[in-house]
Amino acid sequence: MKKLEKPKSEDALCDLVKNAIGNKQTLKIIGGGTRPIGNAVVADSVINTSAIKGVSIFEPGALTLVANAGTSLEEIQKLLATENQHLPFEPADYRGLLGTKGNSTIGGVVAGGVSGPRRIQVGAMRDTLIGVRFVNGEGVAIKNGGRVMKNVTGYDLVKLMAGSHGTLGILTEVAFKVLPMVEKSNTLLVRGLSDVDATIVMSKALGSPYDIAGAAHTPAQNTKNSYAVTSIRVEGFEKSVAYRLSQLKEIIAQEMGSSIIIDVETNAKKSSDIWKSIRDVTPFHNAKGAVWKISVKPTDGAKVVNALSAIMQVKSLYDWGGGLVWLLVEEDTITNAEIVRKTVGNVKGHATLMRAENDTVLKIEAFHPQAKRLANLSNQLRAQFDPHGIFNPQLMEKTSTRTMLEAG
Repeated sequence: MKKLEKPKSEDALCDLVKNAIGNKQTLKIIGGGTRPIGNAVVADSVINTSAIKGVSIFEPGALTLVANAGTSLEEIQKLLATENQHLPFEPADYRGLLGTKGNSTIGGVVAGGVSGPRRIQVGAMRDTLIGVRFVNGEGVAIKNGGRVMKNVTGYDLVKLMAGSHGTLGILTEVAFKVLPMVEKSNTLLVRGLSDVDATIVMSKALGSPYDIAGAAHTPAQNTKNSYAVTSIRVEGFEKSVAYRLSQLKEIIAQEMGSSIIIDVETNAKKSSDIWKSIRDVTPFHNAKGAVWKISVKPTDGAKVVNALSAIMQVKSLYDWGGGLVWLLVEEDTITNAEIVRKTVGNVKGHATLMRAENDTVLKIEAFHPQAKRLANLSNQLRAQFDPHGIFNPQLMEKTSTRTMLEAG
């Protein structure tokens, strides 16, 4: 059984990393017990950072929050709610999708680069992250960024650590710019559109001046009813929301025809539930097969789904105006996985294997293979921050950074 370490401070974490270097050991980094995205990590020891927790700074007036990486996401959201504020990037909860338990930590959110449906309006998680502290692969604590958005001194390690999956360093502290909660959030529902027409509608909405806070499409096979639903969220002050929704209805009716069925969900809880389901990919929970996260140009999403549907059984969900496509490949095989990746690669997209059954997860790279020049740059960065190759070996690539560097 691997040795489990649970440091309670950054200094203790530094000591553990230095000891690992001295003993030539590798480390698996975990937070609240939810499974990380990526290839399986085989390491000598496990470091759990959940004991490095607590909110150190919360300044509602300055819209700023600083917390230790092991702080649970739930605790942070509850604290922000006391001041009617929130994390604007709407972090997803993938526990149901991945079939895991545990508690999501804010460090895990940053390391995983997790962003929800509101990304199309406010940007990704990395766009509201303004500071980080982390321990690098030499056991040295490093700080970058600060409590203001204008801090750009030196390399932008803040953006670099976002989505690095614990391969460049172990996060100990993160700082965010937060925002007030919206007064009103309504969802416009367009029923019965094909995937292609839904992409057109979402693009029209996003290209309008009406400040869309969510644009998603659920095809017919993934709804409780027999029709597809295209969801467009509008948020803000009540009168503004009402006006923008009325204008959007006109735009969509002109584009799709007056016979199109358009409803508006004004109930706050029901509207929230719609976007929680989209955010957490709820229709794919407990479903058999492999789940893929596809990043493409919005106009290419339906092309990918149609091409794959002609070959295999797939179900799909669209978010970010069609730029994010979730795929459930019901027949989970190595061959199907290779077909998915090739099809997505044909439109210059990226396919991340989020969950798989059988031995698919053991034989297919979880992350989309990088082009040679980009892969070389990634390896150089990892060699700079983790020169001994001890952090989460093979999580992002089945051939370790150290081995690739030694091979030239």
